[in-house]
Amino acid sequence: MCAGNGPTAGTIGSVLSSLVAAVLVLALLTVVPGPDVAVVTRAALASGRSAAARATLGIVTGCLVWGALTVAGLAAVLAASATAYTVVKVVGAGYLIFLGLQTLWRTRGGPAAPAAAAESGSSRGRPFRNGLLTNLFNPKIAVFYTGLLPQLVPAGAPVTTTLLALVGVHAVLGLVWLNLYAALLHGARGTLSRPRVRLVIDRVTGTVLVGFGLRVAAQHG
Repeated sequence: MCAGNGPTAGTIGSVLSSLVAAVLVLALLTVVPGPDVAVVTRAALASGRSAAARATLGIVTGCLVWGALTVAGLAAVLAASATAYTVVKVVGAGYLIFLGLQTLWRTRGGPAAPAAAAESGSSRGRPFRNGLLTNLFNPKIAVFYTGLLPQLVPAGAPVTTTLLALVGVHAVLGLVWLNLYAALLHGARGTLSRPRVRLVIDRVTGTVLVGFGLRVAAQHG
């Protein structure tokens, strides 16, 4: 038999350890609070757990779209083009600010206003759309997928297959984490549904969304 034609145990071990490290990096990036958490919070408080689940599905779908574009090499065009990056950045920042101001606006009538707005303005497709657009118009996600994700591919591993696997892992982590977060919000609904508590949380969530929008607008590629 010929020796040395296949991967050695050491090589396989190195690839596996690199993949574990990559998953840990993705997990850390997933749980760091960002616009996704604010969008899920907004949906959960406005329309309940099912709306938060739809927002989460939209967010994860956005990640999958960026992942597919990255594997196809198209996202690198955005990451490398200052003009394209700026356009997406401005649209994304504007959308986050719009969501934040909309959340703040519905609190203008006092403690009873958020609940009344949720009852009168709930739309089944809106949370998914908000989550999807939040991610699609976030240029930092394109930069993350084109800049960081390829670096997580272990040396010697098939690049395309591993990238697809990492995108899938990131999507699953996001799905699990954001649904868990929504479940925690749902579990505390007795407290969170109190008019004055809802008012404070909605105002904080709206302010956070506006803050994230301004932060995105101020970022450089």
